[in-house]
Amino acid sequence: MKLSEMRDLLSTRGIQLTKSLGQNFLHDTNQLERIVRLAQVQPGDQILEIGPGLGPLTEELLKAGATVFAIEKDQRLVTVLNERFTDPKSFTLLHADALEFLKRDRRDWSDWMLVANLPYSVASPILVEFALLPSPPKRVVVTLQLEVAARLMAKSGDDEYGQLSLFVQLQYEPKEWFKIPAGSFFPPPDVDSACIRLDRRHQPLLPPELTPKFFRIVKRAFSERRKMMFKLLKTEWPTARLHAAFESLSISPQIRAEALPLETFVALTKALSTQ
Repeated sequence: MKLSEMRDLLSTRGIQLTKSLGQNFLHDTNQLERIVRLAQVQPGDQILEIGPGLGPLTEELLKAGATVFAIEKDQRLVTVLNERFTDPKSFTLLHADALEFLKRDRRDWSDWMLVANLPYSVASPILVEFALLPSPPKRVVVTLQLEVAARLMAKSGDDEYGQLSLFVQLQYEPKEWFKIPAGSFFPPPDVDSACIRLDRRHQPLLPPELTPKFFRIVKRAFSERRKMMFKLLKTEWPTARLHAAFESLSISPQIRAEALPLETFVALTKALSTQ
């Protein structure tokens, strides 16, 4: 969908975009095709698309032979999408708040891919919801704020490293990424944007039943970044248990959370679960 077509469609329907819904639509065909290539979409692939807007990415996904299940919150755009894509065998549309839908519908997404230009205001919570699932999508290719992409790729010691890095990397390995110019969107966003690919780990780092405990440890450890992690965890775990776990893993009681890699957080979760 060209920018001129996007403008005409919005004007004809009298649709004024809503900033609170993160409605910055990607119209650059080169960037849209690049996203589909990054996702390595093949005929027959099952794609979940969140926030399709007017459907420019949907169009490219269908052109690649994928089956698309889209979730759109804005009823005005739902009407447009239902008119643009009429084949029920290849396109299904749900009018819903995607974040609320994911919280209540804990289905098996393991054979699916998430490919979407995520609404920036809810991109991080949506990715965390997927990370909590026992059967998340096998691949995630999403457009979001550049600073969020940096957090998804960050390692221990990086300034961007934090809760989001660990929550998502527990399930996914960050792969390729590329920047997308603001001029590729309508209207242009006030922030830098990037598309990132995340591949689900072949072997889970933790069994599903320990994922909530991992999240709890990480949240507490990063609750006050300037404080030592041991002191923060003492508010929820007995001191003796923490001492034993830290000693068994050779973790210094003086260490701060941002210096501890993912693998050590995983090991700490296991240690605190077996004592």
